[in-house]
Amino acid sequence: MCEVEGDYNGLECNQKIPVPTLNRKCMKCKEGAAVLIIRVNDAFCRACFKEYFIHKFRAMLGKNRVIFPQEKGLSREAPKKLRFMPGIIYIDDGGACGRSAEERQRSNALLKSIFTETGFPYFIVSLEQVFSLPASVLVPGTSDPDPSNLSYKQAVDQYVKEKQTLTEENVASAVAQLSMGDSAYSPEHKLALERLFSSLKTLTAKEDMLQTLRQHLILHIARENGYSKVMMGDSCSRLAVRLLSNIALGRGAALASDTGFSDPRYGDVVIVRPMRDYSSKEIAFYSRMFNVPSVIISGLDTKTHDKASIQRLTESFVTNLQSDFPSTVSTIYRTSEKLHTVMPPQSQSAEPASKCLLCLCTLDTKEDKASAFHATLVSEQLSQIKLQDLSLDAPGQSAEQCCTEGQGCGPGGCCSSNR
Repeated sequence: MCEVEGDYNGLECNQKIPVPTLNRKCMKCKEGAAVLIIRVNDAFCRACFKEYFIHKFRAMLGKNRVIFPQEKGLSREAPKKLRFMPGIIYIDDGGACGRSAEERQRSNALLKSIFTETGFPYFIVSLEQVFSLPASVLVPGTSDPDPSNLSYKQAVDQYVKEKQTLTEENVASAVAQLSMGDSAYSPEHKLALERLFSSLKTLTAKEDMLQTLRQHLILHIARENGYSKVMMGDSCSRLAVRLLSNIALGRGAALASDTGFSDPRYGDVVIVRPMRDYSSKEIAFYSRMFNVPSVIISGLDTKTHDKASIQRLTESFVTNLQSDFPSTVSTIYRTSEKLHTVMPPQSQSAEPASKCLLCLCTLDTKEDKASAFHATLVSEQLSQIKLQDLSLDAPGQSAEQCCTEGQGCGPGGCCSSNR
């Protein structure tokens, strides 16, 4: 039993035993000295960490098998032996984030030099060009049925047999044809973008709108240049924040598309996330150790407090919780892996499902009496009823039915409605 004046000389239960971190060996090769610790006991040397990082990327693509040989895809990271032809795209959102023209030109010049060294075709597109996009970008395209009929193994075998080696001159000419510099935009588009974001009163709405416009531009560039896959650099840390913030924003029906490995909502262009198994800590370690060139660019939420937006508040909550409980991000991330989009039964007589004009997700607007959407509609209808509508006499109501016993209702309405 517990005693108030008891004398306990044992070890304190809350005292943490320090784990020695100096002179530790690599957990994989057992020989090299560890230079970093990813998790509690996962210590890696430099060579093993690089092999682990690259293998993780290849395993994600090989496990899902959505990218076929000789396909084109907009990419940021890729292994050495490529079986697809990647390109790089950057959306200059300085007009929405309040950066000056000089700052945008300076950052675009740095990015252009980095992209040129990769040897891949690159596209630098300003956010203002979203106002010049055709209306067809909001219509889901039809995917090519040929790759779906061909198995992954057959596609690999066919690629190996028909493999053609390109000379350096051919590669240089292809890059020169596909690469784009700073895309020009008209002053009218700049003013339209400023008016659009000035009309949004909250940072939450601005970040959501920025993400939607960026997605439209990326989708248009991919279709215009024949890319069937778009690789996003979303890590598991970012996806965990997005999952919780999207639930708070009422986008729970689109969680599987927004956080899954593949997003086929656009039809002819599929969004894939091959880096969703990496944590932000692993990406930061790799960029630091192997000198990956980077450019720091401010965004909408730069230097804002934790409660500036729903996205910022969720990020702060997950980050602070992750520092005390290291399995927080992985638990949220594993939950998102279990989510799948429910496909309606296909029939010729059934009408196509209504989709959102901006994100092209299926609208969750079934008026079921037991749904939250129906309750929201009822609440909205009740809130719009005016006070004078309540004071109107019901059809067939007479003075004898009034509680004033024959005296009738006055100009202010029945006494029962004035209580």
